[in-house]
Amino acid sequence: MRQPDWQTIGEAAVAVLTTAGAAEKAATARAAAAAWRAGSLAATYDTPPPDRPARPARPELLLPADMPKRRKAGTADNRRALIHAVAHIELNAIDLAFDIVARFGGEMPRAFTDDWIGVGDDEARHFGLLSARLAALDCTYGDLPAHDGLWQAATATAHDIAARLAVVPMVLEARGLDVTPQMIDRFARLGDAESAAALQTIYDEEVGHVEAGSRWFHHLCAIEGAEPEEKFQSLVRTYFKGLLKRPFNRPARDSAGLPFSFYDPLADMLL
Repeated sequence: MRQPDWQTIGEAAVAVLTTAGAAEKAATARAAAAAWRAGSLAATYDTPPPDRPARPARPELLLPADMPKRRKAGTADNRRALIHAVAHIELNAIDLAFDIVARFGGEMPRAFTDDWIGVGDDEARHFGLLSARLAALDCTYGDLPAHDGLWQAATATAHDIAARLAVVPMVLEARGLDVTPQMIDRFARLGDAESAAALQTIYDEEVGHVEAGSRWFHHLCAIEGAEPEEKFQSLVRTYFKGLLKRPFNRPARDSAGLPFSFYDPLADMLL
């Protein structure tokens, strides 16, 4: 990657969003995070983000209902499919983190950008970990189909920062806290300690990402004088299309500042 000539964090965030190649996007995200932390980017947000981030030609993107059934990690093909699915989520998460900075950073305290640039940097590193595991299994990101549901949630909440925080970190990323421990155990039982370790790193750091979402959501509610639980449930009912599935990993969600009373009333209902 050539040396970037960004002057502002808005330019850097949009550069991530408009980079199509998966590995290049992750590298651009890490470079943007390093430049922000070094103090070489102005806290200016005058570069509008695209409606949809650039993506590589592969994988083929399908509707969630058209995806092959989720497999258990019993064979090499199934392990590839599981890791590929998580890699796709992490690539989307890079774009989601930099989109929230570019789209909403100008209306929030500087610490908001600090947090979400850190999240984007983590997601880029996670994508690298999973890409290495795919390579070890003779696979490359893009070899298998993937679904497009995550960016649909971003599109639906592009106008409302509270809705974005409620749906993306507090619903979608929180779901990762529920399902990842079983994946870690499964890979460990199969003797794939490297994949289990990569997933453990992702799981540990995703707790902090959900916590950032919850913390900034509560910040907005305090400014508005809104009751956080009621506002969360209203926004999820309005903007999330899907099912909040049990069982929930309540200890991890509690650690992330996501109270049981927020999401339990919404469980098992098609929203």
